[in-house]
Amino acid sequence: MTPRERLQERSEWVRAETLRLHARAPETRIASSLSDVEILVALCYGGFLDSTADNQDNSERDHLIVSKAHGAVSLYPILADRGFFSLDELQRIGREDALLCPMPDCTIPGIEAINGSLGHGVGVACGMALGKRAKGLKSTVFVVCGDGELNSGAVWEAVMFAARHRLANVVLIVDNNRTSMLGRQKDILALEPLEDKFAAFGWVVRTCDGHDLDALCEAIGGLKCETRNAPKVLIANTVKGKGVPSLEDDPLCHVRSLRLEYIEEILSR
Repeated sequence: MTPRERLQERSEWVRAETLRLHARAPETRIASSLSDVEILVALCYGGFLDSTADNQDNSERDHLIVSKAHGAVSLYPILADRGFFSLDELQRIGREDALLCPMPDCTIPGIEAINGSLGHGVGVACGMALGKRAKGLKSTVFVVCGDGELNSGAVWEAVMFAARHRLANVVLIVDNNRTSMLGRQKDILALEPLEDKFAAFGWVVRTCDGHDLDALCEAIGGLKCETRNAPKVLIANTVKGKGVPSLEDDPLCHVRSLRLEYIEEILSR
């Protein structure tokens, strides 16, 4: 199996496992957790993130903050696969005595910050990045946020802070699925031109198809090697509810749950 085939295989597995997690715990936000699958696979299996279950106490390691916590359920299979906890825990999600809960928090190995209240993950990442630089550490702080989070002023405060302090060790990836909790972003608080906004704040900007693993790896690699002394952002254009037709076409898919029979139908295709 080539590296590219391995990434594709992991992506398909993570999407299927995320649907199975939703079948066991219907309160999980399935649409949001499906749009960032390839982003998380590219980061965790593409050779960009050196964080492993064995090096969590290493201050020189990279960090991953999933700011869109409701969409981080798709990270559970990856963490289990990478040894942060047993794969058996995926079967127990949502139970009273389970390790895994529908809204990820940092009691779960591999989850690095509590971000149940949206809009704070970028600020957390900036604080970590500033601390690393003060200690002379060269590692990267990756942060994944949703485009709906960009409606929050706290995000733009962090964006300005990162630019002002030239936090070149921050790589932000925006899961730009263009649909937030109450509908299409264009009807709520239009963000376009998003690339121009980040550029105006002094960030290095790239854009790609957020479901194309080759494009993601090329863009993330390019940003990590970027020599300009500025924070970096990748705007990954995605589809909310990717892989589930009834969610992809629904502007209110964020709050939808899927029937068990429909999940089984999707998984059998």
